Amino acid sequence: MSSEQKDAYTVGSKSFTAVAINTAAKAGEWIKSKLGDFSSLTIKTSPHDLVTEVDKGTEMMIRNLIMTHFPTHSILGEEGVEPGAAASIKALEEASEAEYLWIVDPVDGTTNFIHGFPFFSVSIALAHKGEVIVGVVYDPNRDELFVAEKGKGAYVHGRRTSVSSEERLLDSLVATGFPTDRGPNIAGNMRGLEAVVPRVRNVRSGGSAALHLAYVAAGRLSGFWELGLNAWDVAAGMLLVKESGGTVTDTKGNPYHLGVRNILATNGRIHDELSQLLQESDAAGH
Repeated sequence: MSSEQKDAYTVGSKSFTAVAINTAAKAGEWIKSKLGDFSSLTIKTSPHDLVTEVDKGTEMMIRNLIMTHFPTHSILGEEGVEPGAAASIKALEEASEAEYLWIVDPVDGTTNFIHGFPFFSVSIALAHKGEVIVGVVYDPNRDELFVAEKGKGAYVHGRRTSVSSEERLLDSLVATGFPTDRGPNIAGNMRGLEAVVPRVRNVRSGGSAALHLAYVAAGRLSGFWELGLNAWDVAAGMLLVKESGGTVTDTKGNPYHLGVRNILATNGRIHDELSQLLQESDAAGH
């Protein structure tokens, strides 16, 4: 690796990845300690879009830890943005000029957290000039830390992850998620399910996009698609999939960038088949 490439991951002696790992681990342990012990529950855009003081407190903890190490960097976090797609798109546009941008979802899977369903995660990514170079997804319930650095692979428990080997949709286990806004995307989602379910081994919907992406990276899922996601849901997990040998695009097969809201991530082998199926069933979003 050239010295220029090394500089992309460190400032002085501080490793971006080490800070991301440490921050995610501390935040995840705090979240787990609050399971079943939160006092405020607020509805954001709908009864399906929820936030607790744990989300807000976790994001503040993450911001403080990152800013301690990298005070000149910018941070885009879910709880610092007004609810709704338009506000998310605007916030990303405003932040996109930053040289170094941390993209944070403090609790990806808040509904699961509220119900005590143990499938939620901390997602932290770092983009350099608009390109994600570090991605960390931490599952505090299983104490699983998924880590990726651009060009260096992805790991969980120190072991290199690689995507699954299924060649056909028929042999694949895929996942999806249901949009919180219950607007136009829910109809597309249901059309997608109707088309996909008969063509795959089975479909799962765990309720954390970041963990679903981590599972694609680790070979536990053959693919994942969801409509209407935000940058903080996807940025870290996307890098995990790519660095594990998988493919990430929008649902229509166009290249991924931070503004993509309709995501498709697979082992690469079933990618075209699944993308085509979503498009043919008018389930790829707009």
